Amino acid sequence: MPDSRAAPARRFQPRWDPREVPCIPVLTLDDRLIDVSLVDLLHDADELRTVEGGTPGEKVAVIEFLLAICYASGTYPRSAAQWPAWVDQKDALQPAAQWLAQRPESEVWDLFHPSEPLGQNSLLAPFLDEYGAGPAQLVIERVGDYNQFFDHHHLEHPSPLPVAAAFRAMLTQHVYGPAGRARISGKETLGATITNLAAARLGTRIRVIALGDTLGETLRLNLAPVNGPSGELNRTWTVGTERRGFTTKPKGRAVAGPADLHSYLGRSILLRPTPDGEFVDRVLLGAGELLSLSDEHMQDAVYVTRADGSSKPLWASANRAVWRQAHALYAAVAEARSQAGSNDGGTLYRRLALFPAADVAPEPGQQPARRVDLWAVGLVARQTTAIAWVDGTFPFAPGLEARLYLASYRGSQIAEFVAGALYKAAYTAWRVTYPNPKPADKSSQIARFDVGGLHWAATEEPFDVLMEETTLGEDVRALLLEYAETVRLTACRFLAERLDSLPRSAQGSKARAAALRRFDDELAQPKAPAELRGESA
Repeated sequence: MPDSRAAPARRFQPRWDPREVPCIPVLTLDDRLIDVSLVDLLHDADELRTVEGGTPGEKVAVIEFLLAICYASGTYPRSAAQWPAWVDQKDALQPAAQWLAQRPESEVWDLFHPSEPLGQNSLLAPFLDEYGAGPAQLVIERVGDYNQFFDHHHLEHPSPLPVAAAFRAMLTQHVYGPAGRARISGKETLGATITNLAAARLGTRIRVIALGDTLGETLRLNLAPVNGPSGELNRTWTVGTERRGFTTKPKGRAVAGPADLHSYLGRSILLRPTPDGEFVDRVLLGAGELLSLSDEHMQDAVYVTRADGSSKPLWASANRAVWRQAHALYAAVAEARSQAGSNDGGTLYRRLALFPAADVAPEPGQQPARRVDLWAVGLVARQTTAIAWVDGTFPFAPGLEARLYLASYRGSQIAEFVAGALYKAAYTAWRVTYPNPKPADKSSQIARFDVGGLHWAATEEPFDVLMEETTLGEDVRALLLEYAETVRLTACRFLAERLDSLPRSAQGSKARAAALRRFDDELAQPKAPAELRGESA
């Protein structure tokens, strides 16, 4: 008897190879947005400005896959000492393009291959038609908590997804898929643990990518020397590395090298194409691989100290914008430069410290001799619900890390103190306006006057200006005074406008005056950052 669960035979088996099909949006040096294939992307990387995408996470996922291809092809610097010069070699990525274009016929690069689908787990095939969902399930930002309408109707929406978009969404799931429970049941499929989704490799921390002037320079900046084997690309689930099963929860497997790390299959995924091969109309998604990660596998991570004294990689937060922790990036480079005598290039920051520092800072208004932007990206998620992508781009120039640290650290301190003063002003207005409040109403009543959210949103742009002008050689202390005054005046305006909601009565006037006075008094305290008092720290 044939297996009744087997997928129905198709008269025509679509084929889709990202090496050949234009599938990655990129921005050219003359600011045109075009789609290119993977081979063309690597071949022309120094003629392209950057990878584009619908979300920061999608862009990171594509870069991760490109790094994996480079490592698998042997395209990386041979030593830390070689790395700074290697970054500037514009033909250094050509071997990766040639390697990718010349893969043997036995190595299938087909998204819809029946037994070796690219990036997918073909073992799910017998269950795809019955247990799969609409292609929305593949897109982290659309899927919600898999229970958005309780009956999962939104996941059954028949609107198909273009194949190129599905390919990029699949890469994003492997890298950023949040933890939780999948819709697939293990009782009828591959085993009970296939429904338990672990957070993917970058799902719980900030990923920092060094950005160059071109995509080629960006890739070279983020390719590190390899100590030991570079590993193989995880092209498909059933070939190469021995994968986990789903009868019991496995231990994380050892990483076989950077190619393995950057292409690991964080989800079991299977895509069903439409008969014409132009779209994906059904998706099945379950648990993927688990890796045993150590510090050497997180070369870009910046460690911060938590309130309990423990240390962990910088993580994404819905309540704390990335720029408020930018000083941690500069501190990592400064620490690496101080250890230059023993610098092995083991982390991104140690490699950045290998660039020679300029003898003197750039003249005011002049770009430094070398500039690299540090792009920090993270996903804020609550179990299976993706809340928001957060990211920030911060300038770096070799030798200026101490100045950049001072500007970013003081800038964050100033903003933090102003936010605290705004809350205390709101509390003061609440005390006067609601002399006999119900305890249950306190939070919402204070929130009526608290403009902290407006303050944080408005402060990001002045902070970016502060960092940019520091990179251009302007005097840091003068910049901080100007920044502090801008932040103070803007916050005061927000507070005054919010207090305008008070009634035009004696009590309303009293609350308004008390709140404004409390705000000014807080900023005038000796413990306030000196810049808020018009003094240099």
